[in-house]
Amino acid sequence: MKFDMGNQALSNLIQQSQTSSTDLGTLIQRLVAAAEPLEGRFNGAGRAAFDSFKARSDEISASLNTALRQILGGQSGMEQAFGEGEHESADNAQQAQASANFDAARFSGRA
Repeated sequence: MKFDMGNQALSNLIQQSQTSSTDLGTLIQRLVAAAEPLEGRFNGAGRAAFDSFKARSDEISASLNTALRQILGGQSGMEQAFGEGEHESADNAQQAQASANFDAARFSGRA
């Protein structure tokens, strides 16, 4: 099985994830701001649910950002591992080539 991935695939993925993280934080802030005009318009259970939502919005945002940071950390680790694997593969190929005895090989049609 061959797995071929471009050099920049993980770097691009990390960049896109960082952008998504920023976008997500902005969207959560916009959701909370959009709900502010509703504050004080509820009574009873509705008010309790709204107050809980507003109080937990920071917690939800923090949890999502923590999860995204962990994803970014995993992506960075994969990028490092693939880079090290690429270098190790090249080093192994050079060592194998250096130890090969090309003079002993017969490339002519004579036996």
